[in-house]
Amino acid sequence: MTSLLVIIVLVLLAVALWQLTKIFDLTQVGSSSSDDSQVASDNDNNVQGYIMFGFLAFIYIFTIYGLLKWGNLALHTPASEHGLLVDNLMNITWVLIFTVQVITQGLLYWFSFKNRGHKDKKALFFADSNKLEAIWSIIPSVVLACLILYGLYAWNNIMFVDKDEDVIEIELYAQQFKWTARYAGQDNVLGKANVRLIEGVNTLGVDMSDPNAQDDIVVTELHIPKGKKVHFKMRSQDVLHSAYMPHFRAQMNCVPGMVTEFAFVPTYTTSEYRELPFMVEKVAHINKLRAEKSVELVAKGGTALDPYTFDYLLLCNKICGSSHYNMQMKVVVDTPEDYKKWLSEKATLAQDIKAAAAADAEKKAGEEAKASTDSTAKDTVKAVIDTVKAVVAKVAMK
Repeated sequence: MTSLLVIIVLVLLAVALWQLTKIFDLTQVGSSSSDDSQVASDNDNNVQGYIMFGFLAFIYIFTIYGLLKWGNLALHTPASEHGLLVDNLMNITWVLIFTVQVITQGLLYWFSFKNRGHKDKKALFFADSNKLEAIWSIIPSVVLACLILYGLYAWNNIMFVDKDEDVIEIELYAQQFKWTARYAGQDNVLGKANVRLIEGVNTLGVDMSDPNAQDDIVVTELHIPKGKKVHFKMRSQDVLHSAYMPHFRAQMNCVPGMVTEFAFVPTYTTSEYRELPFMVEKVAHINKLRAEKSVELVAKGGTALDPYTFDYLLLCNKICGSSHYNMQMKVVVDTPEDYKKWLSEKATLAQDIKAAAAADAEKKAGEEAKASTDSTAKDTVKAVIDTVKAVVAKVAMK
């Protein structure tokens, strides 16, 4: 908010100065010393040249200020093996961008000032320069080629999953506006699935006639083990989503009608990442802000905010609808032992379907028994009423 107010004040100040210059020009109307020509003088060119240098200084100062002010908001330590590779590629790109920006902007404004208009100076025109064309074509081409080659190397290292490699198969299922995870179970092979098979507790449309689907496990909280490669296969039920796990430097679109995939190896458990110095400092800062906000809320009769605790999150990075902002799932990185224990406690989808079928059958039997009881009671009441009517009729006849 403070930054916004500063920007507004600066804009208003610039407008005020501009209006003052117009008023000053009006006061000079009719004076013998005023120059009504629209041709820039040497003094005008000098002033414009120095103003450009001032704007160049503003660009550099604001860039440095932005890095110091907001640089700490960037993601810190990656939590996956390939994360360092992604961060290196990003850092190299940033260094190149800033270096080129500093050099080109400096040269742009320097040459504009150096070759500013002068009464006794005549511009030199030439149609082309092979030397200059070669310089500004070859240098960017070489730099971009190196970046692209390094990017392809990083992409292949991240995306390549060997068929014989020991990985954990997990499906991430996206739908407006929630995530569901399906584990391959003991056979480590995901069963077939189709949205046309969605029914009851089978919310992912898993084909239960497939033998590989019998041990699949469906959960709403994602657990993965540290140090083990996890191969994610992603589907979408409705619209285009994007599975984004920022701390693992992982993102892949979830496209309706097709399966996309991504794999990575977690390097920090959730508890280990919480203990990293930068994260401890960050959480403390967030909780300090929450405590200050809670005082304000309580004073207004509201409810205090809960303390913040760091968790890995799976987010949607595509604007997929009105509740897109809230489409997330908690990701827990366990030790291999804790992961095995957690997974062993989960029921399979086949067991959930059987339990649901049994519950439905029990409910149906209860409803039928109740209906039978109600029918018997009605018959009994009817018989009593008929008997009473017969007795009353006999008495009436007598």
